[in-house]
Amino acid sequence: MKKILVTGGAGYIGTHTCIELIEAGYKIVVVDNLCNASLEGLKRVRRIVGVDIPFYQVDVRDKVGLTKVFEVHNFDGVIHFAGLKAVGESVEMPIKYYDTNVGGTFILAEVMRDFDCKTFVFSSSATVYGNPKMVPIREDFPLSATNPYGRSKLMIEEFLQDVFVADDAWNIALLRYFNPIGAHKSGLIGENPNGVPNNLIPYISQVAVGKLDKLNVFGGDYDTADGTGVRDYIHVVDLAKGHVKALQALDEPQVLIVNLGTGNGYSVLDMVKAFEKSSGKMVAYKIVDRRAGDIATCYADVSFAKTKLGWQAERELDEMCEDTWRWQSQNPDGFLNETFA
Repeated sequence: MKKILVTGGAGYIGTHTCIELIEAGYKIVVVDNLCNASLEGLKRVRRIVGVDIPFYQVDVRDKVGLTKVFEVHNFDGVIHFAGLKAVGESVEMPIKYYDTNVGGTFILAEVMRDFDCKTFVFSSSATVYGNPKMVPIREDFPLSATNPYGRSKLMIEEFLQDVFVADDAWNIALLRYFNPIGAHKSGLIGENPNGVPNNLIPYISQVAVGKLDKLNVFGGDYDTADGTGVRDYIHVVDLAKGHVKALQALDEPQVLIVNLGTGNGYSVLDMVKAFEKSSGKMVAYKIVDRRAGDIATCYADVSFAKTKLGWQAERELDEMCEDTWRWQSQNPDGFLNETFA
């Protein structure tokens, strides 16, 4: 049975991927500095899967701490989620983003090399495409970035490809995923941001549950059908399954680059309407100025993922919203109230 290190495994995508890895027969170990996650999430994963998960509160920039984890466990591979992820915040604090995202990945790869662990699945992003000239976006499109968050992801991709050029024993997957939403069917885990959410759907759901007064829609004058930004929203469970498929596809040294999305684009106001339908709640909103670093339209061409990984998103928009609402309505304060030992 293969053992996988999941960095950032206590976070939103990380916890859902832990479930899919365990159900696929992997042993896992989680490291997370808990800066934007909660140990309660992993406790609830344990409740769902019935398996204890070794956990280390370690920052990926801490080489000594990471080395100690690798000394205890013989890893077959790493799935790397750990990092900062807010576009707007990255514009305000670029040094923090480059230090955490890029610097942390450098150190992680160095420790992996030292322990001859060379299977690496990286949590990249569609932001590496910058402002695409056309959609849907294919993996071979030109790369750029419109904000420090996206640029940090692009720099990491380039770094990992250079690592492979220098040592072609590495197995590397660069997973460019679009906008994860939704939650586990149990309602036990879901997106649990600190403070006011940066992402659309947790913002909408917190308005619906009464935690926030209204949704600020950043920009109503984009060149889209209703003037609001269009994105490709993918259920987090589908996304998690994509990571397992990518891990299974790394059967020989390579750099595998794959979009993970649905291939469908929905505007901000489309998402408001869909969430109102699923929750039965009205979502008040106000259109405000555009947010620095945002683009008009972004959705994926997902044909390569289907061909190469045998993977495609299965959950439709209604299910994404229903699962989000189940999580939010059952956990209005997220993981604030710990319930499981």
